[in-house]
Amino acid sequence: MAEGNATRGGIAGYIGRKATDLHQPLTVLEDAGLLARDPDPLRNRRSRYRITEPLITFYQAVMRPAWTALEQRRGSDVWRRSQRRYASAVLGPTFEELVRQWALRFAGPDTLGGIVAEASAATLTDPSTRTAHELDLVALGEPLLGDGARPLLTIGEVKWGRTLGRPDLERLGRARDLLAGRPGLDAAGTRLLSASAEGFTDELAREAARRPDVVLVDAARLYGD
Repeated sequence: MAEGNATRGGIAGYIGRKATDLHQPLTVLEDAGLLARDPDPLRNRRSRYRITEPLITFYQAVMRPAWTALEQRRGSDVWRRSQRRYASAVLGPTFEELVRQWALRFAGPDTLGGIVAEASAATLTDPSTRTAHELDLVALGEPLLGDGARPLLTIGEVKWGRTLGRPDLERLGRARDLLAGRPGLDAAGTRLLSASAEGFTDELAREAARRPDVVLVDAARLYGD
């Protein structure tokens, strides 16, 4: 999982085992609080696993591959050449989960278009091109009584080390169009969220200023909204 394999099938393929063999060990790790299983709201019966403790991910991504060098007290060299792995395997996923928890627990209803009941990552398939879109945030409203469609409040792109721009917003817009016709979801008022620790291009900032359906979230807003 520290290498980016978040589904049961991906984990099984990485370690060379059958997916059915992983039920017990994954359940034990969940019960111990080391893993969390997040259902994919756009794919029934499919879940994504994540490591709950960033220190474990840090060990797997940075320390374990360079254990011999660390034993030789070459920690400075290891740290210098591990920056890319550290950013992609530790900082990136941690920032994504931070944004999801902000959406679920702290963002006001006016920010995301309603009260968020569920916030998770999801995978959206485009049937016309047979390509998959990874959505870092899918925020759903509270279930409605009866057979009413569930509000899809916000979908989002979250990046730790990259400035987000207009192309990222356009990709979210295409994803929203795909979700507009999906049964069981009401995407009429879905907002598009871009979250980045590096900030946003001037073009994207101007677009967000004139469009109420676009939400920009930087590190400062996570602790102020």
